[in-house]
Amino acid sequence: MNPSATASPPASNRLVSVDAYRGFVMLLMMGEVLRLSAVARALPDSGFWSVLAFHQSHVEWIGCSLHDMIQPSFSFLVGVALPFSIASRRARGQGMAGLASHAVIRALLLIGLGIFLRSTGKPMTNFTFEDTLTQIGLGYVFLFFLGFRPVRDQWIALGLVLTGYWLFFALRPLPGADFDYAAVGVGSEFLKDHGLTGFAAHWQKNANAASAFDQWFMNLFPRVKPFVANGGGYLTLSFIPTLGTMILGLIAGGVLKSDRLPAAKVRWLGIAGLALLGAGWLLGASGLCPVVKRIWTPSWALFSGGWCCLFLATFYTVTDWRGWKAWTFPLMVVGMNSIAAYCMEHLFSGFLGGAIRTHLPDGLFQSLGAAYEPLLRGGALLVVLWLILLWMWRRKIFLRI
Repeated sequence: MNPSATASPPASNRLVSVDAYRGFVMLLMMGEVLRLSAVARALPDSGFWSVLAFHQSHVEWIGCSLHDMIQPSFSFLVGVALPFSIASRRARGQGMAGLASHAVIRALLLIGLGIFLRSTGKPMTNFTFEDTLTQIGLGYVFLFFLGFRPVRDQWIALGLVLTGYWLFFALRPLPGADFDYAAVGVGSEFLKDHGLTGFAAHWQKNANAASAFDQWFMNLFPRVKPFVANGGGYLTLSFIPTLGTMILGLIAGGVLKSDRLPAAKVRWLGIAGLALLGAGWLLGASGLCPVVKRIWTPSWALFSGGWCCLFLATFYTVTDWRGWKAWTFPLMVVGMNSIAAYCMEHLFSGFLGGAIRTHLPDGLFQSLGAAYEPLLRGGALLVVLWLILLWMWRRKIFLRI
């Protein structure tokens, strides 16, 4: 994502595939307002709505849904865009000092914006660091400097990041038999359905090395009450393997920017995607490292990175290689203004949803039956959000950091 306020249009040499992929991911996030889970609950015998609801929800622990691919795709695309961003700024005559200072400022703004959005509606600043923007910001400066290194060094950095993070978890003693899971928000039902055993228990929810770090780190900040554990199991230190995802994007971006023929680029992305998927799955299946998005295990970084490569290969094939671009317009409106869309989804959805409820008759949303009312209300809200982004597009207002 490329968030900094500007009133000028993005450069014309941008890859359509990158913006279209970003727009697709943003619409997945904004599409939460469709409330497919509510429709599925109202229609319990419908397998169709059950599948849609599953893919609009995060899995509880091990596994992956389409919704789980939103944050990895954000992170991956930051890496993909970096080689193009560096080249563009260098072409405008910006030196290393200017590039580096911009990277530091961008990182701080991403961290600050993430904390600000997570604090909306809270009685005080909510210092939390697992938000998508904050996680990207925490690793961005390191990613930036890697962007100037040979691809071999980028692969080495990826291996060191993921292996080191794996060791950080694996070398910590397992929770004892008397460990009080309820005290850290992990109920017996969760343990029954999703609890890990054996070596994999090093990645147990709220009973792992990084959750122990957060029990110290998060209490360094002013809080309404002492931090004990994150309800979803999310972790501050997940920014480290998230950096691994961004490095994979950086390598993929280098491939797209290279002089290879389009077919060779797609082939590289396809082979890399399948290899990463296989490696992540194998680590999980062997019990060496479960595939858990919520704590961004190294196996998850590989598994989700594989899917990101395949998504990017698909978008690149259809748009930048084959030239079928017209259909991407709805995605481009969102993808080229991703920070605006991200902020609108967090800040405006409640207000706009209330306005729709106030000014449009209930009968309009109940026309297909009560089961579909959440879907129709959410659809109306999604259209309004998209129209605001279209208005910004037409006036060449693009928000970036």
